[in-house]
Formats: sequence, structure tokens, C-alpha cells
Amino acid sequence: MEVRAELTATVWKVVAEVGATVAEGDELVILESMKMEIPVVAPAAGTVSEMRVAEEDRISEGDVVAVIEVS
Repeated sequence: MEVRAELTATVWKVVAEVGATVAEGDELVILESMKMEIPVVAPAAGTVSEMRVAEEDRISEGDVVAVIEVS
């Protein structure tokens, strides 16, 4: 399952790492836009199989930030 950014922003912090088990609602990354912190959360429980962003990356709305293998 691809997790996409809902807005254009800068990646402020990567919270989850590849191989991490996450529950629905767990933070994966925190974006920064207009001095606001916006969390990107896991839409379902599973394992993070890919993290496609790094801290300080500039991303656009719709970009894939992570991939989760749903359990």
C-alpha cells in the first residue's frame, strides 16, 4: 500500500524506518509547510517495506512517501 503526501511540503522528520511494524494511525513522517508540522500516518497496520523520502526532501502533493505491506 502506497502512502502519499497530501500537500507540497518539506520532510521535517522521518519517524518510521524500513522493517518497522506500524499500527493504523502511527506516524511515518512529519512534513513541514508554512511553519506547521503535518504528520503522515499509516492508513493500515503492517510493515514498512520502503521509505521513499529523507529528511529535508522537498515533496509534492501525491508523491509516495512510504510503502506498507499490509498485515
